[in-house]
Amino acid sequence: MNPIKRIDPRRPFTITAAGLRRIALGVEAVAGAAAGDVPKTAHGPGVKPRRPLVAVERVVLAVAYSDRGSLDEHARQAVAAAALIADSRTEVALLVLGELKDDAAALGADKVIELPALERRAFAPEPALRALEACVASMAPVHIVMPDSVSGDGDVGRRYAAQAGASIATHVLEIDAAHVGVYANAKQSFATRRLPEVILLAPNAVDPKLPFVGAGERVRLIGEETIRAESPAYRDLGIEEIDAAQVALEEADFIVSAGNGVSDVAAFETLAGVLGAAIGASRVAVDNGSFTRDKQVGATGKTVDASVYIALGISGAVQHLQGIKDCRHVIAVNLDGSAPIVKRANLTVIGDAQTTIAALTDEVRRARAAHAASSSASEAVTVSPNEGVAA
Repeated sequence: MNPIKRIDPRRPFTITAAGLRRIALGVEAVAGAAAGDVPKTAHGPGVKPRRPLVAVERVVLAVAYSDRGSLDEHARQAVAAAALIADSRTEVALLVLGELKDDAAALGADKVIELPALERRAFAPEPALRALEACVASMAPVHIVMPDSVSGDGDVGRRYAAQAGASIATHVLEIDAAHVGVYANAKQSFATRRLPEVILLAPNAVDPKLPFVGAGERVRLIGEETIRAESPAYRDLGIEEIDAAQVALEEADFIVSAGNGVSDVAAFETLAGVLGAAIGASRVAVDNGSFTRDKQVGATGKTVDASVYIALGISGAVQHLQGIKDCRHVIAVNLDGSAPIVKRANLTVIGDAQTTIAALTDEVRRARAAHAASSSASEAVTVSPNEGVAA
């Protein structure tokens, strides 16, 4: 009897010895090896082999926005999906709308087109759409794979499909070299179809860890300099600033979180305000009444993916670590150098949380004051065409 319990009987999975998998690796993923196998040395996993390519006949194109030079987890999953449905005669190309500092080969891409001018700082779908059209005209991909996210990728994918009259599947939960699968009828049934031209992948549908690497060759897009030439039909009015404490933890990019080691909650909240960070808390801090339940981070609370997560006085129970597994940079402040949070943290301060809160608050205020003084001095300097520079 299979001891593995299925989470949702209406959502198909491939069950392996490693657990539940939503996608099966292609038989040609690693030549001469079983799917998922990686050559090993006496000291552990070795170098991943390159995905075999012979007589390239087709291209699968992955498209995603980058964030400060990196692809988020959802975008990485889309690139992995493109690599997994490609065979030995299919090249995987990656169009990055923004700068890319990640290792493109490790992501599974054979060719990479990087467009730093199109990073996602404002709502400007037309340049991204023109870049995608230019890439399609140049490479003629058989499939385009994009993350179905609300932050721009899904919007560009839908715009392209509508303009080009291309077949499209959205919120794709299951994908392999022959078909895609999605929920239908308000999730009462599951529908499958052959691979369409545009595939918008749902989050966590694919494991981004591949058993192979791509070539990672950087190439330029023909006509790249003309992509932004036309005037946009939309004007971004910017982002309305709100108190960082009001931002939902799932959406926050900067979080300071308090644990049992924080005794002065008012000082902690002052630090969060000075930093402009959202407020989180451990389960212990919530249970003792210091914070409301909506601030709890962890498996039984909120799962966050902030760029910076500062854990103050949090030991790091396994449930809390699950809640911060997707955070990019974790900074821990704890008296115990052997606490579990220390192993997860990118930077650890071994010290008292309250002392660190006070010192950090003072330092940030001093830095902000210095920056304000410098800005005021710069504004006081004007340039006269006849008299040179005068204060």
